Amino acid sequence: MDHSDHPRPTRSPEQDHADHSGEHHPAGSTAATWGMAAQATLHCLIGCAIGEVLGMVIGTVTGMSNMATVVLAVALAFVFGYALTMRGVLRTGVDFRAALKVALAADTISIAVMEIVDNAVMLTVPGAMDAGLNSWLFWVALAGAFAVAFVVTTPVNKWLISRGKGHAVMHQYHHGH
Repeated sequence: MDHSDHPRPTRSPEQDHADHSGEHHPAGSTAATWGMAAQATLHCLIGCAIGEVLGMVIGTVTGMSNMATVVLAVALAFVFGYALTMRGVLRTGVDFRAALKVALAADTISIAVMEIVDNAVMLTVPGAMDAGLNSWLFWVALAGAFAVAFVVTTPVNKWLISRGKGHAVMHQYHHGH
């Protein structure tokens, strides 16, 4: 029997992903592993770290207050986090506006959690913000803040991915769907 005359039902990327993984997942959800969550968090951390360090350097060199430096660092963390995501999505041929929507959907919650945590750590380490760029205290505190943010954000990303949100939004672009 020739089935070419019958249209195939439209399937979402999540349904296709569920079929490829050999597991059944409710529509809008994805099998989320700790490895996937850690990879999503690491991706987020790279963009955040670039923006954070750049913001801290600019704020310190220009003599900005701690609060102004934190605001600049957070803003740049979002800019660089979104830019890294958009870079990969734009390579698939998607236009700028669509890539921006993907980046916003994929990264906003993850970056926000990471920024809240790492800045809270930096602000609570005595003297870290005032230590200056040539101080081991500043750099050790910043590295520790990123480590704590990674640990806190990874379960958030796992939860988001399992619900078809966060970095799960990008799967259709990474897998060529």
